Amino acid sequence: MRDYPANILRTERSGIGAVRASGRRRRRHVVAVAVYDGITPFELGVACDVFGAEWEEMFDTAWYRLFVCAISPGPVTVEGGFQILAAHGADKISSADTVIVLPTINVDQAPPEMPDLLRRVHASGARIVSLCTGAFVLAAAGLLDGRRATTHWTECPQLASRYPDVTVDPGVLFVDEGDILTSAGSAASMDLCLHLVRQDHGSEIATQLARQLVVPPQRDGGQAQYISAPLPPIDDSNLFADTVTWMEEHLDQLITVEDLAVRSAMSPRHFARRFQAATGTTPYQWLLRQRVRLAQRLLETTNLPIGSVAERSGFSTAANLRKHFRRSVQISPQSYRRTFQTRHTS
Repeated sequence: MRDYPANILRTERSGIGAVRASGRRRRRHVVAVAVYDGITPFELGVACDVFGAEWEEMFDTAWYRLFVCAISPGPVTVEGGFQILAAHGADKISSADTVIVLPTINVDQAPPEMPDLLRRVHASGARIVSLCTGAFVLAAAGLLDGRRATTHWTECPQLASRYPDVTVDPGVLFVDEGDILTSAGSAASMDLCLHLVRQDHGSEIATQLARQLVVPPQRDGGQAQYISAPLPPIDDSNLFADTVTWMEEHLDQLITVEDLAVRSAMSPRHFARRFQAATGTTPYQWLLRQRVRLAQRLLETTNLPIGSVAERSGFSTAANLRKHFRRSVQISPQSYRRTFQTRHTS
């Protein structure tokens, strides 16, 4: 059992589960978590921890009523090889206020009846929430058509390709479309669940809950800071192999298309056109992405001041680094360092 603090404030909040002096007399918001073979246990644990009944005493309010619901009778085999026996069946989902769809390792592993079930409960007014690759189940039900959505960054291209009517945003931790919400990869499920608590019970309770769970109430930046997206390697047979090698070795220097064109014995226009055809990107974008990646490595592995990181990575000034870094990674260089820096003694 957690050690509940005695000084939790009881203040009025807006939202579905507003905290009031008479909070316990309010109807509890029903959250149903759909479980079936292949679900991942991490996100199930997050949902159970955030929406579990134990917080009602701490916050002295009508907390959520959580039901873990098996789509089919019998035990559910979870990814990792163990089984759980859900206390409730799919009938509880039909009457829920919020339905949570969990991810599976195979994005096509959800039972065939899930899309129709989700369409029906959504039509009845339920809020539908997907965690990580659970977004594929919502997309299969047509609930994401014409909406923004996200999922784990490695699966975003597949989601966008398979469901072209969905606007997939790979750079955010979660997307709130009102009655439909989707989260990015595993840990982002906590960000989204806390966001729901913030909506329903207010910022103060969401912050207190985050402290109890030992997580940030709100994380800076988005999913982009976790994406590893190196440019495709260029083999020795490529016309620009030597040029790219030289660029990689001189990222800290001023490099212009004119300089590169001279090295390649081409006109600047011809060089830019041929370079993009060979590498899939422009010389400017290639340099920018490589410089950002170098800045990331320096922030992770050194204690260099931001100005020195800017100089070594070719951005010249700290202001220029911050502008391009935030645009690319969606977080400031300093925040990135706090999150990812490797502990070292130098």
